[in-house]
Amino acid sequence: MIVGLDIGGTKIEAQVFDADWTEVARLRRPTPADYDGLVAAVAGVIEEAQAETAPFEAIGIGAAGLIHPDTGLATTANLPAMGRPLPGDIAARLGRNVTYVNDCRALALSESVFGAGKGKRCVVALIIGTGIGGGIAINDRLLQGPTLTGGEFGHIAAPAHLIAAHGLPVEQCGCGRMACIETYVSGPGMARLAKHLTGKDVTPPEIAARRDGDMAQVWDIWCALAGEMLLGLTLTVDPDVIVLGGGLSRIEGVTQALEDATRAAQIGAFNVPPVVLASGGDSSGARGAAYAAWQECGA
Repeated sequence: MIVGLDIGGTKIEAQVFDADWTEVARLRRPTPADYDGLVAAVAGVIEEAQAETAPFEAIGIGAAGLIHPDTGLATTANLPAMGRPLPGDIAARLGRNVTYVNDCRALALSESVFGAGKGKRCVVALIIGTGIGGGIAINDRLLQGPTLTGGEFGHIAAPAHLIAAHGLPVEQCGCGRMACIETYVSGPGMARLAKHLTGKDVTPPEIAARRDGDMAQVWDIWCALAGEMLLGLTLTVDPDVIVLGGGLSRIEGVTQALEDATRAAQIGAFNVPPVVLASGGDSSGARGAAYAAWQECGA
């Protein structure tokens, strides 16, 4: 038995898998608002899941944010754990090791092994929602380096030629840097584009619904910016497929629109990878974390 957790700002979900990677149990609990409560709740869910099934061979945890490789301290916006040693404290509470991965990286691994990227050598996963993040899996293993920041695609600089051509404002990102691509192509970024270009306060679903009408310019510029981001990933690792997740991935036709935008930005007549939707849905994060833990324990 292996357990994987997906920790979000509102819920903690544990999924237990057997040797065939069949889900045999699932528990969900609310995410506490304080740090001590968070550590206790995560440990409690794991212990409860184990009591319902069997002893776990490995424990994987997926959550938003970054863990500093030297200090073990968390940088996270949606959990009450900023500057705290969250993985270490959970492990100490349980009295055993845990594998802790960024939730976007967990999605990439899950989709590579089980989902839309199954059978592909190089899979890039990209979550486009409130923020932008992702991960890269090669031969069903996460591509991770010593900084643990690989996959923070939203903090790549936005393309200067599009910013200048459309007179877009240079915004400060939540990370502290200026003009990160996330400030333009995330959900809030799309709404910000609409406000700047049309003066209207509209949501991303409204923009998508009106993309053939008064929001056509906003949609076209958003696609161009996102296409440049996808081209940057293509020119860097040349993936077999780009898998989309997150709230904006639910917009009808978005995969084809972004594939077309990437092709329009590509060098000459070279091809681009297919852009597809993640197939694992809400289960991908926990399953990817569980699989990462299974790999780490020597599988």
